[in-house]
Amino acid sequence: MKSCCSQKNVESFLQELLLGPANPQQDFLCNKVTFADVYAMASVCYTVFKELDNKTLPICLAAEERSTIAAALLAALASGRVLALPHSFSKGALQQMQETTGFKAAIVDTGYKKNLPEDTHLLSFDAADESAALPFRKISADTEWLLLFTGGSTGAPKVWFKTAGNIIAEARFMAARYQISRNDIIAATVTPYHIYGLLFSVLIPLVASARVLAETPSFPAEIVDLAQRESATVLASVPAHYRALRGRTIAPSLRLAFSSAGMLEKEDNEDFCQNNKVGVVEVYGSTETGGLATRDRSVGQEFFSPLEPVKWQIKDERLYVRSPFLSPDLSRNGDGFFLSGDRVQSRGTKEFSLHGRADAITKVGGERVDLDEVRDLLQSLAGVKECVVVTLADETGRGNRIAALVRGDEIDLKQIKKHLAGTLESAAMPKLIRKVEHIPVTQNGKYDREAIHTLLSS
Repeated sequence: MKSCCSQKNVESFLQELLLGPANPQQDFLCNKVTFADVYAMASVCYTVFKELDNKTLPICLAAEERSTIAAALLAALASGRVLALPHSFSKGALQQMQETTGFKAAIVDTGYKKNLPEDTHLLSFDAADESAALPFRKISADTEWLLLFTGGSTGAPKVWFKTAGNIIAEARFMAARYQISRNDIIAATVTPYHIYGLLFSVLIPLVASARVLAETPSFPAEIVDLAQRESATVLASVPAHYRALRGRTIAPSLRLAFSSAGMLEKEDNEDFCQNNKVGVVEVYGSTETGGLATRDRSVGQEFFSPLEPVKWQIKDERLYVRSPFLSPDLSRNGDGFFLSGDRVQSRGTKEFSLHGRADAITKVGGERVDLDEVRDLLQSLAGVKECVVVTLADETGRGNRIAALVRGDEIDLKQIKKHLAGTLESAAMPKLIRKVEHIPVTQNGKYDREAIHTLLSS
C-alpha cells in the first residue's frame, strides 16, 4: 500500500490512465455508462479543451454527473488544463469563484447554467466513437490538476490546489487498503463535487475499475431502496445521514461503510453496525490535507490511527502531519510538517484522540470558552438528540455571545437552562437556546453555518 504513493509509481499509473481503461466494457455508472464510454467522452472533451483560448485559466467544472466529471478529469490530465470545482452551484459561489480564478469556460450538465456568470462559455460533450483515444503525454506527480473551493463559515471561501500526485495517490491507497475492485458497487450519499464524494464516487472507481451508482440519495428510504435494488457493496456517507439511518438495514450485499465530513456519533456508529453487521470506517481529514487517519469502532478502535503514508507529531495538543496527500498550498515547517486546526491527545505511540477544533476556543467577556465542551454538555442532557453551539456578535458588536440550536422530541428548555446555569461558568452560558425540528446541513452533510446563524439571529 505504501508503494502506490511514491512519486515514481504515481507517475507510472498516470501514464496508464491515459492509455485507456483496464476494463473497457465494465460499467462505470451502473447500468448506464461503461468505462469505454467515459474515455470516449474524455477524448471529445480533450478536443474541446485544446480549442479554448486563455489556456492558462482554469475551467469551471459545474457538473454533477459522475461520468462527466471522470471524463473531464481525464481530459484535463491529457491537455494539462486545471479544473476548478465550486463548493456550491449558487450564483454567489460561482461568481466568487470567477472573480478569484478568472475562469471563462465551464463544463455544465446540470440545471445550474443560469447561475454561471453571463460571459461564461458553456461546454458540453457526449460520448463519441469508442475507438477515440486520449493523447499520451508524460505527467509529473506535481502537475496541478484540481482547484478546490470550500465554503467558509464566515461566507468567505477558501481555495486549494491539488496535484495529480495528491489525488491519485490517495485514491489508489484507499482502494488498495480496503481492497476495492471491479467487483464492488459504490453508493455515495455525498455529491461528487465535494472532495470526499469525488474521492469515493469518481476517483476510486476510476483507479480500481469499480462501479458506482449514478444517484446521490439523501433520505433514508432512498438510500436503502437504492442500495438494496443495486446490491451495493460499499457505502460512502456522512454523519447526518448515518444519524437518519438509525434502525435501518441497508443491504445484505454491503461489506464496507465509510463516514467523513464531520465526527460520527458513537451511538450512530454502533446502531449501524448492529443493524448491518458492518462497521463504519471514519475517515479524518479535510479538503486541503486529504485523508489523515481512520477509526473503526466495530473492531475496538476507540481512537484514530494515521494512514500509513502519513507521518505525524503532536506538540502542545496540536497535530502536525506530513503526507503525499497534502495540498502544495499548505504552509509547512522546516521538516515538512503542516499544523492542522484540531486539538488532539496522544493515545500510545500509534493513535490519537480528537478534541475539537482549535478555533472552537473563543473569548466571551475576556474569559476563555470552549464551544465543544458546551456542546458536549448540552448533548448529554435528557431529551437532546443533537445540538450545535456557535458564537454570535453581541448587540454592541464588540464581543461574542454564545448561542445554541437543540433538537429532540421531549426537550424542556427551562430545565436545560437551569442545569447549564448550575454547571457552566457565566461566560460559557448560552445566552440563546432555540429548539428546532431539524438543524440545517449542507448538501455535503456538514452543518450549514450560515443557515444556523440566520435561525439564531432572527
